[in-house]
Amino acid sequence: MSEKLVTETEQNAAVEGLKRLVSKPSANDPQTVSKTTPFGQGIDDALTEVLKIAEENGFKTFKDPEGHYGYAEIGSGDKIFGIIGHVDVVPAGDPNDWDTDPFNATIKDGYIYGRGTQDDKGPSMAAMFAVKALVDRGYKFNCRIRFIFGTDEETLWRGIAVYNEKESPIDFGIAPDAEFPLIYAEKGLEQSYLVGPGMDELSLDLENAFNAVPAKAPYNGPKLAEVKASLDKHGFEYEDHGSDGITVVGKAVHAMNAPQGTNAVLRLAIALDDVFANKVLDFFGKKFKEDATGTNLLGDIEDEASGHLTVNISSLKITKDETRMQVDMRIPVTVDHDELIEQLKKAAEPYGLHYEAFDYVAPLYVPTDSHLVKTLMATYKDLTGDDTQPQISGGATFARTMNNCVAYGAMLPGTPDFMHQVNENWELKSMFKAMDIYAEAIKRLCVD
Repeated sequence: MSEKLVTETEQNAAVEGLKRLVSKPSANDPQTVSKTTPFGQGIDDALTEVLKIAEENGFKTFKDPEGHYGYAEIGSGDKIFGIIGHVDVVPAGDPNDWDTDPFNATIKDGYIYGRGTQDDKGPSMAAMFAVKALVDRGYKFNCRIRFIFGTDEETLWRGIAVYNEKESPIDFGIAPDAEFPLIYAEKGLEQSYLVGPGMDELSLDLENAFNAVPAKAPYNGPKLAEVKASLDKHGFEYEDHGSDGITVVGKAVHAMNAPQGTNAVLRLAIALDDVFANKVLDFFGKKFKEDATGTNLLGDIEDEASGHLTVNISSLKITKDETRMQVDMRIPVTVDHDELIEQLKKAAEPYGLHYEAFDYVAPLYVPTDSHLVKTLMATYKDLTGDDTQPQISGGATFARTMNNCVAYGAMLPGTPDFMHQVNENWELKSMFKAMDIYAEAIKRLCVD
């Protein structure tokens, strides 16, 4: 490993590619959906741009005519090594909360800021230009290396489902959308709704992504003074906007880490329960409360392999006709999904709530003694000196949609998690280290 695989040339190219991708706001946008832009124009723009970057660097590219996915390929052979990323992002929220423009990648003090720098535009560029570095050093691949770009990873994974319907399966691969060293198992992901009766005296429309703990919950409805008094009683932080109402303040984190966040929607709902006599609101104030482990609702659900259940209620909409909330659950790998849902139904029923399915993704498992895992782990240890063992995660990556595929990087241990948060950023030094790891790993796996 004395040879330097990734040079400053590829590092700079990766950064420039990332800047181009960040400049394409690519959150799901139902307003601009068409026959060729199934998830909105912004996502399609980002997909077009990443394929353009790939083509400029010697990759053969293909874009699904209906806009569900694209891929870029280099090398030859019967087998396919897949690198599965995604070009969509979660919404940036209020740009005023950012220190920089979320869609104008800004380098400051050795960090690159912008929506998607960690999730997942930055890692995708790191991996692509690691492969480009191998090409630049003259290596020939014994298989096809295919970058597969999903388009609605942050919502329903419909794009990657279409890919799997239309294209040949990969033989092995990685998803650069998590943390090093490696994730060989991922918890089951359940996203659903709890729906109940509406309210005449209260209207609320707090909509957020399923997979993010909401940091803000605005309110300017009836009995405002009483709601503020309740928030004060509980010690819940809020911003007072005078005649424009209030905004309850929490801490945003990815839903897989929900216990580490502070859910502003839950805090507002708990306060509302103190003020309004309503069975559905009692669900928040007297049952669920702020317990992101779901223990208050479902009991203690965990396993030795993957830890505790997590539950995130990210959205709450109340009209005169119905009350609707979004529920995101990360389910331990050995827990029976169907039994858990029956528990949820029974727990919600006393509060006038019924369950509506939205999406479920089964868990991932690749044996740690497989050639893929052993090679990737050895590469990571050789280049970092870190003997951390492979992990199980509550996150959901595209790795679980593919054959013999694991999540591998791109965040190094200790990297602050800014995914789905304001001021999302990635240290350039860490980005370049990830490129070194990817280049060496792919050389070991795909070069004779």
